[in-house]
Amino acid sequence: MFATLTALLCLASYFPPGTLPKPTIWAEPGSVISRGKPVAICGQGTLEAKEYLVYGEGSSVPWDRQQPLKPKAKVRFSIPYREERHAGRHRCYYLSPTGWSEHSDALELVLTDESVSGKPSLLSQQGSIMTFGQNLTLQCLSDISYDRFALSKEGGHNLPQRLSERPQTGCSQADFLLGRVSLSHGGRYRCYGGHKFSSKWSTPSDPLDILVAGVLPDTPSLSVQPGPTVAAGENVTLLCQTRSQRDILFLSKEGTMVSPLRLRSKYQAQQYQAQFSMSPVTSAHGGTYRCYSSFSTSPYKLSHPSDALELMVSGERCSSKWQQWLNHDITGVQGLKPYQNVLIGISVAFVLLLFLFVLLLIRHRQQGKCRTSDRWVPSSPGRQAAPTPTTYLYPDSPLIQAAASDAPQDVIYAQLNHLTLGRKTMPPSSQSEEPPAEPSVYSALAIH
Repeated sequence: MFATLTALLCLASYFPPGTLPKPTIWAEPGSVISRGKPVAICGQGTLEAKEYLVYGEGSSVPWDRQQPLKPKAKVRFSIPYREERHAGRHRCYYLSPTGWSEHSDALELVLTDESVSGKPSLLSQQGSIMTFGQNLTLQCLSDISYDRFALSKEGGHNLPQRLSERPQTGCSQADFLLGRVSLSHGGRYRCYGGHKFSSKWSTPSDPLDILVAGVLPDTPSLSVQPGPTVAAGENVTLLCQTRSQRDILFLSKEGTMVSPLRLRSKYQAQQYQAQFSMSPVTSAHGGTYRCYSSFSTSPYKLSHPSDALELMVSGERCSSKWQQWLNHDITGVQGLKPYQNVLIGISVAFVLLLFLFVLLLIRHRQQGKCRTSDRWVPSSPGRQAAPTPTTYLYPDSPLIQAAASDAPQDVIYAQLNHLTLGRKTMPPSSQSEEPPAEPSVYSALAIH
């Protein structure tokens, strides 16, 4: 760090501060290159620039210096085989007859390595097509626990970075707030994941194109054949047309984060047009569509949108309906909520009915047990029941032999001895005798 400050002070001593404007610096083909691929750092200053130097951050010695071939010409510092030592921030200076210029803005070279875990995903919550004044936020996320993320744009000179957040175990993400949309926001973006204390980055995400609508003055028209309401399985064609000379036409669907379709236009019937076919149509094709026009030389600058066209698909089976409800990319999260409420209501009603049925079943079984079990009649409070004798019953006489009972109760037990059933009276048995081994039948007789 001390050596770097010394070098900067030495450069500053050649010219008064603010005398010479700072040069511009960029990388070709871009600031993110895979290991082993060539890259070049370019710089350009004023007409008086005689020599350019490139410094790596943390170094007091330039790793290259060049002289421009002609005034106002750019210089190109080539790196044939990119290595890890080339990663990091770089700045350039130029020397003029009056001294050294200010240093350029920092250019960060990112070295990607396939040995780093899988590539992240990049998406825009607002969709790919933006209008002036909207707030643009790009989200980079991965199922790998990265410590940081970087966002790049093709042709961009800077590489913003963000520390990652971890919404759940094993996942990471970062939000890049790019502010209100202007013309400069249009372009192709990618993001990368990285770990602490390493200059290596993951392989890039799939590209995400941000398109800015309302730049070109024309407004295309959109129509559908055979009509806006069709049956499932039919062939449907959306026709986008514009009278302005445009070679690219886009078709987008509201409520989806899928990139819009693009086709080259054909000049026919004094209009530039493109046909977007859907064969056969399914429930997933239902929704609201718009189309835009553009030039192939600047595909991120779009015209004003066409009027909205609502496509309705009818005559579907239940399975197709469920597919539409559960398709997040087509219907969006808000379109799914009403069906979720219906499903939740049906589920709650089913659970309540099942609970009520179980209660009724238990109560029914308890009542059945009460009918087949002995019925006890409690004695009145404060009343002492006299000892009630136990008797044997004969067919001719209900009470023949009795024995004393100590328990005060209003219930009489009648023991039927199958061996003594007859017309003769049996002599009473003594208390010391063993109870009969034969099975007995007891019956509860309530006293009224």
